[in-house]
Amino acid sequence: MKDHVSPQDDPETMRAMALAAELRVVAGRLIRRLREQAGDGDLTSSQKSVVLHLDREGPATVTTLARAQDMRPQSMGAIVSALQVAGLVEGAPDPADGRQTLLSLTPACRDMIATGRAARQDWLFRAIQSKLDHEEQEQLAGAVELLGRLADF
Repeated sequence: MKDHVSPQDDPETMRAMALAAELRVVAGRLIRRLREQAGDGDLTSSQKSVVLHLDREGPATVTTLARAQDMRPQSMGAIVSALQVAGLVEGAPDPADGRQTLLSLTPACRDMIATGRAARQDWLFRAIQSKLDHEEQEQLAGAVELLGRLADF
């Protein structure tokens, strides 16, 4: 009879499981630190999701945004209204269907996004430069490549 090795008995499997848990915790801490660096105002997570969707995908209707966020159009309408009042989102008639309104980011919102990204990148640059020596920066470059491969999995 052949011996069966359970995943818990396999050192490589156990190491990968421990690495996954450690990476999740460290990535979460890094994300929190990066979020602290950029003042996103007092946007809710739903509002941030809408702003990021419009930034990534371009103009969209309330229905498209609702579908992307897996919510009812009425709920998305309330989120969009708050963003419009804050001056972050503006609407214009859809050239393909005048009954629809295409929502897009205002220049003020684009500036807020750019400022936030610059602040996060600057913080990360300063942290890398002050905390890591040249050899560690080279190791980090290799790790970033590996993380990119994981992100594309």
